[in-house]
Amino acid sequence: MTLKKYKPYLISIAIPLAVGGISAFFTMKGMPYFQMQEKPWFQPPNAAFPIVWTILYSLMGISAARIWQSNDPKKTQALRTYGLQLAVNFLWSVIFFGLHNYFLGFLWLLLLIGLVGKMILQFAQIDKKAAKLQIPYLLWCSFAAILNFSIWWLNR
Repeated sequence: MTLKKYKPYLISIAIPLAVGGISAFFTMKGMPYFQMQEKPWFQPPNAAFPIVWTILYSLMGISAARIWQSNDPKKTQALRTYGLQLAVNFLWSVIFFGLHNYFLGFLWLLLLIGLVGKMILQFAQIDKKAAKLQIPYLLWCSFAAILNFSIWWLNR
């Protein structure tokens, strides 16, 4: 197999991983404040988050590469939605960890969930496997919304 075959996948995986890494870099100063906040009983251990996000970003990248390589005329709009949800994902960390605004973070997650749902529907019209690869992300964002709301509720 040649590198040319894998290049779209490598680029597509690198993009969300970079977005997540940059987001973490910009918001790490807010972590000590967050660590002092009360958490719900179902809060996963801190070590779980980078593992889960690395997997999710990788699945997102594989999915996006499948769409990118498609000849379907709807791919441009689907990839725009993908880019928009990635930007919203990035800004959630800024709102939640950087600004410590947990309620706005919850509302922002609802927006993200809506965009991810829209993206999945758009991807499904082009490549059903690409759409299915986004389902764990949708489920994680839904769990994150419950977690985010609980953190806001416990610390309001």
